[in-house]
Amino acid sequence: MARAEDDRIVEPNRVRKSVGAETSFAVDLSDRAQMLYELEQIAQIVQQRLEQNSTRGRTLTLKIKFSDYQQITRSKTLPNYTCDLDAIITTATELFEAVEMETPSIRLLGIALSKLEKAKQTQVIQLPLFEYVVNGL
Repeated sequence: MARAEDDRIVEPNRVRKSVGAETSFAVDLSDRAQMLYELEQIAQIVQQRLEQNSTRGRTLTLKIKFSDYQQITRSKTLPNYTCDLDAIITTATELFEAVEMETPSIRLLGIALSKLEKAKQTQVIQLPLFEYVVNGL
């Protein structure tokens, strides 16, 4: 292994454990409104990825890296599985608002959902219609 030789079989189709997105900013963010806007943009990407994978998650993790490279994460487990954009934004914003920021500028923001399950596919079943004839009516 020290020589990068490994005879184990490669398994490219392993089970996904989380779906997320993060953004590193070219210029550190120091405006709170801009931070919240970027958080919403990241939430939209996460929601699209959940939809693409037909997946829902229960634990949302917020990742923040400050300008001094200190990094923190905050998580919240939701009562139900979700892939709803509003639920993702609301939870991420709650976690963000609860962070006490010693360093007022942010270099990176990220959101991930874990504890995943495949979204249940709703199947429409077409039932045959029967016509009932009642005597005299």
